[in-house]
Amino acid sequence: MSDATPTPEAHREAIRTVLDQIRPALQRDGGDCELVDVSPDGKTVFLRLQGACRHCPSATYTIRYGIEQVLREMVPGVEQVEPVP
Repeated sequence: MSDATPTPEAHREAIRTVLDQIRPALQRDGGDCELVDVSPDGKTVFLRLQGACRHCPSATYTIRYGIEQVLREMVPGVEQVEPVP
């Protein structure tokens, strides 16, 4: 068994750290995001967009091609981001 597998808490913290790096770009456009949950296997991140991002026509693109792509690159194990209303 490898010690390289992070605990669920460490995995969640890694996700929060990356979201904190992304957050200023969202805030410049009057929005933000909230980490709602992470699936038990750590593969799916559930986010709620806030402020201007919440009802923006490009919200789907922000999640899929912005936030999801960065999380997949920077947090091993993350495969997708799902929006939460």
